[in-house]
Amino acid sequence: MLLEYDLQFFADGPGGEKTEPATDKKLQDARKEGQVAKSKEIANCLGLLALFLIMKFMVGSIGNSLLDVFDDIYNRINTTVIFWNGDLPANSVALMVRNGMSSVLTILLPILIIGFIVAFLADLLQVQWKPTAKPLAPKLNKINPVNGFKRIFSLNSVIELIKAIAKITLVMLVAYNFLRKNYGILFSLQRMDLMEAIGTVGSYVTTLGIQISAIYIVIAFADFLYQKFKFSKDMKMTKQEVKDEYKQSEGDPQIKGKIRQKMQEASRRRMMANLPKADVVITNPTHYAVAIRYDASEADAPIVLAKGEGYLAQRIKDVAKEHSIEIVENKPLARMLYHNVDIGQAVPPELYQAVAEVLAFVYQLQGKI
Repeated sequence: MLLEYDLQFFADGPGGEKTEPATDKKLQDARKEGQVAKSKEIANCLGLLALFLIMKFMVGSIGNSLLDVFDDIYNRINTTVIFWNGDLPANSVALMVRNGMSSVLTILLPILIIGFIVAFLADLLQVQWKPTAKPLAPKLNKINPVNGFKRIFSLNSVIELIKAIAKITLVMLVAYNFLRKNYGILFSLQRMDLMEAIGTVGSYVTTLGIQISAIYIVIAFADFLYQKFKFSKDMKMTKQEVKDEYKQSEGDPQIKGKIRQKMQEASRRRMMANLPKADVVITNPTHYAVAIRYDASEADAPIVLAKGEGYLAQRIKDVAKEHSIEIVENKPLARMLYHNVDIGQAVPPELYQAVAEVLAFVYQLQGKI
C-alpha cells in the first residue's frame, strides 16, 4: 500500500528551511527592534579591567581617603558620646551613617563612572549608536509560562550555563594560582602596621583583579564570536520569506507586470491615435513598420509617430491604408529606425539623407513637389 505524505510537513517554518542569509531590510528591522549581535561579556570584562587598572594606580589615595572618612566618623562618635554623657542618640547614628556613605560614594564615584563609560564604549563599538526603546516595551510572550519554560531549557540557556561555569572556574584557578605564589606575604600582614597592610592588600587585590579581567577577555571574545554566529543563524530566512519581503518592498511581480502591460496598451492607443498624422510608413514588409511625419513648422527633423513589429506592424499598415498614407518598402531603413529611434523622437542626423529621399518620393507621388 502506498502512503501519501506532504514533504512540506517536515519544513522548518513557512516556506521551508531557513537557508537564505538575512536581507538588508530584515537586518534593519531587527536593529529597530533592538536585536543586534552583541556580547555583554565584552562590556563586563573591559569595564572590570578598567576598574582594577584605575584602582591599581589610585589605591594609595583611595585608601587614605577612606581612612580619613573612618577617622572622621570615629571622632564624631567620640564627640557625640561625650556630649550626651555616654549615650548615643539614634538620630545622630543615622546622620553619621548617611554622611559616611555619602563620603565613600564621593570617593568611589569617579571610578564607577569611568567603568561605566568603558562598558558603554564597548557596547557602542559592537553595535554603533542607534538607541531604541522597543526592547523595554512589555511583551505578552515574555510572561507566557510555556515560552519561559522553553527559554530555560533552550540551547542559549546551556551556553549561558557553560559561560557561567567557565567564569567561575577561571576566577578560582587564577585566584588559587595567585594565592599559592603569594601566601607568604599574606601571612606576614599581621606583622605590618595598618597603613602598610592596607596598601599591600589593595595592591594584591587590584593585581589579582587585573589578571582575572585580562584572562576574562578570552571568554568575552569567544562569546562575541558565538553571538555573531547565533545572530546570523537566527536572522536567516526561508526562500518564501525572501519572496514575500521582495513583494512587500518592490511590489508583486505579477501586479507590476499587469501595470506595465496596461501602460504599454495606453501608449499603444496614443500611438495609433497619432498615426493618421503621418506622411509615410516605412516598412520591412514582413517584420517592421515605422510611421514618419515631417512638419518644418513643428520640428527641424522628421519625427517617428509610431513603430511596431509583427502583428503591430501589420496594424500600422492597415491604419495607413485606411487613411491613404503612403507605404514605402525600405528594409534597411525600417530596421534602423525601429531599433534606434523611440516614438516621439526625431530622426538622427545620420539617417536624414535616407529619410529625406523617402519623403521626396512620397511628395512626388502626392504632387507636392
